Amino acid sequence: MQTFDFSPFYRSTVGFDRLFSRLDNLVGQEAKTYPPYNIERTGEDAYRISIAVAGFSNGDIAIDGKENGLLVKGAKPAETAESPREFLHRGIAERAFELRFQLADYVEVTGAALENGLLHIDLKRELPEGKKPRQIPINGAAKSIEDQSVN
Repeated sequence: MQTFDFSPFYRSTVGFDRLFSRLDNLVGQEAKTYPPYNIERTGEDAYRISIAVAGFSNGDIAIDGKENGLLVKGAKPAETAESPREFLHRGIAERAFELRFQLADYVEVTGAALENGLLHIDLKRELPEGKKPRQIPINGAAKSIEDQSVN
């Protein structure tokens, strides 16, 4: 496993310590492979996470958004003795899972839908008005040529 030393970046950057600590945390984590998922950009500031959740229903899945994180948990209820199932072949996993996603600042969940065995979670980056780029007017005390000739 490869490790990265971000300390040279600390010398020439200010205020990025949170970014580098996130990168440090990501380097140590192993990639989750179950359930499979896609992350796609659907617009300028819009994203979608699609997770393959075959065999799960709405009540089996919980989505929690908190600060800059998104947690998706899935668990099937335990089988009852009244309706035991006997599998001749079991190819659909249906095992419990937990996926965590780090979200950038101002990215919020706008909706979620379960259709055709896929859980779609839509996200959008909503910058506050004060954080959006704006044109700065240049104010000056420059006098017109006419004003200068009068003096």
